[in-house]
Amino acid sequence: MEDYHKPDQQTVQALRNIANRLRINSIKATTAAGSGHPTSCCSVAEIMSVLFFHTMKYHPQDPRNFNNDRFILSKGHAAPALYAMWVETGFLKETELLSLCQVDSMLESHQTPVNCHNTTNNNLWNHHMETNCCVFVLCTFQKQRFVDVTTGFLGQGLGVACGMAYTGKYFDKSSYRVYCLLGDGEMSEGSVWEAVSFASYYQLDNLVAIMDVNRLGQSDAAPLQHHVEKYQKRYEAFGWNTIIVDGHSVEELCKALSQPRYQPTAIIAKTIKGKGIPAAEDKLGWHAKPLPKDMAEMVTKDLQGRITNSSKRLYPTSPTEDSPPVSLRNIRMPSAPSYKAGEKIATRKAYGTALAKLGRYNERVVVVDGDTNNLTCSEIFKNEHPNRFVECYVAQQNMVSVAMGTAARDRNVVFASTLASLFTRAYDQLRMAAITESNINLCGSHCGLSIGEEGPSLMGLEDIAMFRALPTATIFCPSDGVATEKAVELAASTKGVCYIRTSRQDSAVIYNSNEDFHVGQAKVVYQSKDDQVTVVAAGVTLHEALAAAEHLKKERITVRVIDPFTIKPLDVKTIMDHTRATRGRVITVEDHYYEGGLGEAVCSAMVNQSGFNLQRLAVSHVPRSGKPQELLKVYGIDRDAISQAVRKMLSSSTNAK
Repeated sequence: MEDYHKPDQQTVQALRNIANRLRINSIKATTAAGSGHPTSCCSVAEIMSVLFFHTMKYHPQDPRNFNNDRFILSKGHAAPALYAMWVETGFLKETELLSLCQVDSMLESHQTPVNCHNTTNNNLWNHHMETNCCVFVLCTFQKQRFVDVTTGFLGQGLGVACGMAYTGKYFDKSSYRVYCLLGDGEMSEGSVWEAVSFASYYQLDNLVAIMDVNRLGQSDAAPLQHHVEKYQKRYEAFGWNTIIVDGHSVEELCKALSQPRYQPTAIIAKTIKGKGIPAAEDKLGWHAKPLPKDMAEMVTKDLQGRITNSSKRLYPTSPTEDSPPVSLRNIRMPSAPSYKAGEKIATRKAYGTALAKLGRYNERVVVVDGDTNNLTCSEIFKNEHPNRFVECYVAQQNMVSVAMGTAARDRNVVFASTLASLFTRAYDQLRMAAITESNINLCGSHCGLSIGEEGPSLMGLEDIAMFRALPTATIFCPSDGVATEKAVELAASTKGVCYIRTSRQDSAVIYNSNEDFHVGQAKVVYQSKDDQVTVVAAGVTLHEALAAAEHLKKERITVRVIDPFTIKPLDVKTIMDHTRATRGRVITVEDHYYEGGLGEAVCSAMVNQSGFNLQRLAVSHVPRSGKPQELLKVYGIDRDAISQAVRKMLSSSTNAK
C-alpha cells in the first residue's frame, strides 16, 4: 500500500460532514415529496462522500465531460442521495431538492437522464410555457446531465458500467475509471452475475463495484444479510479483487478505494440501513417510507449537531485530459448498395455486410453479440474489425446493458445482435434503454417462422409487439438486401432504440441500389391503375405477397402491394391513400403472432376511419417445427393464403352489393 496516502484528520472530518449533509438533504427531499427511500440514502452516505470528494476525478461543473470518471447508481432508489451530492459539488441548488417527484421537476424518485430535444420533453416544455413555469423546467432539463442511464430496475447498473469501462479501456484508451454502487438486494438478480463474469473475462481493471450491504430489502432481509465474507467469496470466484470494509468508516473507504488495481475490484461495504435515523436503523418496515415531518425535523436537528466546524473545504480532483474527441455526426455509407435485382441474399447476411461497410468509414461503430455472430452474420464485421467487436456470450440481458454503457455519452454507435426470440430475455433492459433515451441499435435475426426446424421456442413471433410498446423505438423490417443496408445506415443516425428484424433464408433483391429510403416512409412495390385490393406485408411475407400478385394477375385480379419498411413509425398516409384507391380493401400479412404486430399497427391507424375492410393474416397459435416454406403454408401466410384472402374479400364485396 505504498501508493496510499492516509487522509489527515481535517479531511476525514470534512468527509463525515458531507455524509451527514447527504443524510439531511435526502431526508428533507423525501419528506417534502412524500415519497422516496431515505433509509437507503442514509446507508450510502459515507460511500458517496468518499467517492465524490476523495476518489473520483471529474469536473463538477461539467458532469458529462469525456475525461470524467463515471458513476452509476445501480440502486437507483437512492437517487436523492445522488441529487444531494450534486448540491455538495455546487451543481444543484439545495432548494431544488425540495422539488423531488413533482410533475414539473426532473428530479425523479429514481434518476432519469433528460434530453431537451426529445419529443416528449418538448411537449412538456410547451405545456409549461403555457403555465408560466418554463424557466424552471428548462433549468432542470439542463441539470440532469450528471445522469447517464436510468437504473430504476435493480440489477442493471453493473452491466452498463461494464460497457462504459470497456469503452474506456479498449476504445478510448483513457485513464477515467467507472464506479458502480450496488445494493445487496439486487445481488439476487442473475444479470448482476452476468456483468461480474463479463468484467472478469475482459479484465476491466478500470471498474470498481461498491456493494452497499445494508442487510435489509423491501419486505425482508437480503438472503446473505451481513455475511460479507460470502459476498467476497462469490466475487473472488469470478476473478475479482475484493475488499471488505466498514461502509460507515471514512478511513477504511479511503484506503480501499485508493488501492492500485490490476483486475476489477469489488468493495464490499457493511452498512446499516437507515444510519442516522434512530427509529429506523437496521429495522424492517422502513423501506420506501419517507419520514413524517415531525420525525424528519427531529432527525435532521440531531444530524446537524454531528456536523463539526471545519475550515477545510474539499474539492474533487480534476481528471486527466486524455479522452479522445469523438464525432458521431454524418455516419453514412460511403456508397450505394451493390446488390442487383433478382440476386438472392438473406437479410441477416446483408445486415452483417452492411455493418462491416459502415465500420470501414467510422472507427466508433461498435458491434456486440451474444454468441450468435455466425447466425446474425455480425461475424462479417468481427472478421473485418475485430477490435471493435465485443462478444457477450449467452447473456442477453448483460449484452443490452453493455450496449447501453458503450453508447453512453455518445462515445460510440452501437449495434447489438442476437436471435429475435432471445431479446425477450432482456426486456427489462430494453425498457430501461427506452426510458434512458439510449441510442442503441438492435438486430433480431431468424425472426418469425424462418428458423423452421428449430421449433417454436426459437421463433421470434412476438418481437414486433415488444418493440412497438417501447416509446422511443423505431422498428425496421427490411425485405431485401438493399433495404437492409439502408436500415443499418438510418439506424446509425436515428435517436432512440432502433430494432432491425432480419430473416434466415435467402430472398430476392427487389429494390434498385439507388432507391431512397426514409424512416416512416413506405414503398409501393407493385401496382396498376385498376388495383382491387391493397396488401401490406414486410420481410418474408412481402415476397409471398408479390408472388400472390403475379399469380392473381393471371386471373385478372389486380392487387397493390406495399412494403412499410418501418413498422414504427408506420407510414399511415401512404397506406390509407392507397387503400382508398382500392375501395378500402386491405389485407395485412406478417410472419408474427396476431397480437401487437403489423396488422394491429395498421388496424390502429384505421380505428376512427370508415369505409375500410381490413383482413389480417398472421400466425394464429404456437407453431411446430418444419421447413420454413411449409410453415408459411400451414399457418396461412404464404402466397396461396394471400391469394385466397384476396379472392374471398372480393367475393364478399360482390355479394354485399
